[in-house]
Amino acid sequence: MQINIKHLFISSGHNYFGRYGMASLKHEIKEFSEIEIIKGKGIMGDRFFDYEEDYKGQITFFDWSVFERVRDEVVKGELCPTKFRRNVILEGVDLNSLIGKKFSLNGLEFTGSCECKPCFWMDEACADGTYGFLKGMGGLRARILNSGKLAPGSYELKVLGDIPLRDE
Repeated sequence: MQINIKHLFISSGHNYFGRYGMASLKHEIKEFSEIEIIKGKGIMGDRFFDYEEDYKGQITFFDWSVFERVRDEVVKGELCPTKFRRNVILEGVDLNSLIGKKFSLNGLEFTGSCECKPCFWMDEACADGTYGFLKGMGGLRARILNSGKLAPGSYELKVLGDIPLRDE
């Protein structure tokens, strides 16, 4: 299937992750024209790079159509895709269909480990109601199986098979 990578984002620090009951932080998330991904570790320069061994969220994906729905139906105004703090914003695939699958994108291989579940911080980042709206549509956490570079553009996404899901 053909997909289109629209944006690539990296942040060097956590604004929400691990901050339950505390104030959010203000680490900038930056857009890149290319990112370097490293097998088993993550994205060079990202806050989750080498976070822990075999981490389920070495890279995160978010569906552009979900972004548009949040913008139009919840925020009802301007919204920047950085607010979701996912690495790869793409269109053309149901990300939940990749959970438990090995897949390739531009020669790079990944395993879809689980939904990147939204957290209550989404109401602060976007607008009240975003957290509830995103349940079941928060994106995809994945492991990286080989190293390489990824850039915006149109690519063929191939599902290579099923993988056993781990109790995470």
